[in-house]
Amino acid sequence: MTVDRTSSTRSGRHACDLRKTLSNNLREIRRSKRLTQDRLAEICGLHRNYIGAVERGERNVTLATLARIADALEVAVPELLTKLTFDDETCCKAPRAVRRGNPA
Repeated sequence: MTVDRTSSTRSGRHACDLRKTLSNNLREIRRSKRLTQDRLAEICGLHRNYIGAVERGERNVTLATLARIADALEVAVPELLTKLTFDDETCCKAPRAVRRGNPA
């Protein structure tokens, strides 16, 4: 019996990419709003160590936690999960479809 590991490898790689995107976006958006990890954690009702672990890509977050973080940052959840570009002022810019609320 052979086991096809390609789909699990692909999904594992995708999860890692999402975690990296989330960690980068979370850090940049938080900084652009001039929030410390402590302050963001306080607003979200989470521990500051947890926020730091998410920013380092060490934690998987639940959808409920992701929504709490997005609400605290005043962004839509897709903005946290979509690769964003950051200009010199660390202002994030999502692709147009995400800004309109349509996950593309």
